[in-house]
Amino acid sequence: MGSGADHGDFEAFVAARGPRLLRVAWLLTGDAHLAEDLLQTVLATIWPKWHKIADSHPEAYVRKALVHTHASWWRRRWRGEVPHGELPDATASGDRYASVDLEQSLADAVRALPVRQRAVVVLRYFEDLSVEETAATLGCAEGTVKSQASKALHTLRERLPPLTEGGCDRYARSA
Repeated sequence: MGSGADHGDFEAFVAARGPRLLRVAWLLTGDAHLAEDLLQTVLATIWPKWHKIADSHPEAYVRKALVHTHASWWRRRWRGEVPHGELPDATASGDRYASVDLEQSLADAVRALPVRQRAVVVLRYFEDLSVEETAATLGCAEGTVKSQASKALHTLRERLPPLTEGGCDRYARSA
């Protein structure tokens, strides 16, 4: 394991960055319990190496581990049937909960993307990493990140209602 100082540094890192890393895990898995399992698995894996990781970029290392671990889980598991239907137009209803419906629709649409595209969307647009950082995290070329992001955004635009209606323009970031 590590020294007591390593233990304290690791606990401080998890306390400070854990919620954001859990959000990344949830965006990748689409399930709160699987997200917790994914993050816990990754943290347990990096704990013995913490003394090497702590001095570099530990959050980037953990993000990369989350993506790779999730991809290996995804390849191994049967995910069952995924219903495909029309997404409701939450912005047209005038409902004060429309933004919650829209957020759920966005999360559902992101979860329906292929694994590679989902990872690119999560890292580029939810984690706000650059193309270069995303490519480094995924271990692929920058062109692959750009093409996967383009395909994913095209799919999301087809599946989601227009996001600039009804005061929901905070989601209308372009690629």
